[in-house]
Amino acid sequence: MRGRDEQQLDVFSYVSPEQRVPQDHPLRSLRAMTDEALRDLQPRFNKLYAKTGRPSIAPEKLLRALLLQALYSVRSERMLMEQLDYNLLFRWFVGLNMDDAIWDVTVFTKNRERLLDGDIAEVFFQAVLQQARERSLLSDEHFTVDGTLLEAWASVKSYQRKDVKSAVPPDDPGNATVDFHGEKRSNQTHASKTDPDAKMARKGKGKEARLSYNGNLLVENRNGLIVNTEVFEANGTAERDAALVMLEQIPGTKQVTVGGDKAYDTADFVAECRNIKVTPHVAQNLARPGGSAIDARTTQHPGYAISQRKRKRIEECFGWLKTIALLRKVRHRGIFKVGWNFTFAAAAYNLVRMRNLAMQTT
Repeated sequence: MRGRDEQQLDVFSYVSPEQRVPQDHPLRSLRAMTDEALRDLQPRFNKLYAKTGRPSIAPEKLLRALLLQALYSVRSERMLMEQLDYNLLFRWFVGLNMDDAIWDVTVFTKNRERLLDGDIAEVFFQAVLQQARERSLLSDEHFTVDGTLLEAWASVKSYQRKDVKSAVPPDDPGNATVDFHGEKRSNQTHASKTDPDAKMARKGKGKEARLSYNGNLLVENRNGLIVNTEVFEANGTAERDAALVMLEQIPGTKQVTVGGDKAYDTADFVAECRNIKVTPHVAQNLARPGGSAIDARTTQHPGYAISQRKRKRIEECFGWLKTIALLRKVRHRGIFKVGWNFTFAAAAYNLVRMRNLAMQTT
């Protein structure tokens, strides 16, 4: 018998979001690890908020909502609020009941600014990393480093001379015509008017130059988890400078190894690595003038070949951050905000990676 296409609206509902989410849903394990990390952040949250006044959005709910934005590739906070309004799975993960009102997008953004000022992304990232350390998922001896360009949220038209006051052309104030063909432009003489921290850079010879930031990762080689992040201005030495900063922050005093591509095969980088008790297992750049800075004393060991094989895992991290977390073109301006979101997205990647590793062992 054919059923009728009718919908009867119930006055009451006795089904909670908790009952709607299957017990084996992937977000359940992520929610458990997230809540464990958020418990460690309680003292930091207490310092950010006043003890009196109107209550704001709970920081725990803010961070869970931002995690959903990274995990489900939600491209804007306005769309995130729309999803929270009718998506039961999102409501459950954030911690909202069926009848709870959804925040206004401007209120959500203003409350997020407080988390930016408190550098919560780094603290949350370290709390997630501590869970991986307690589960013996991290290597404390072998690492890989690499960097990538993150396209800035700024138009090439905004890249103008620093010593000339901007004038709006009369043809179209909203989207002015800018003719820069034949003009010699560089980061020394030009800067973006909308995002001064972004620098013009390109991935390689023959590639187009774009306003970008340099995002860098330090990944351990055992399971490919991110252990450190840095965002620098895009220049010729940003990757090597960021790598040294991250390597110096590795805890302990014993000798460690670091893998890398040919861009790290320079005499200065190799020498500085050895000064801080880091054995550079970077790929040899035999086309470099003067030859490679890595000789047979390093390449003859079996560990060098292992590091070269393992270093490709870092590309999986960059691929996830750019495609799933939507960091191929960042949505924020300024190196501080870009770095905050880069670190927070790295924490989201680690949560997903830890969940996958736990499923492999069960």
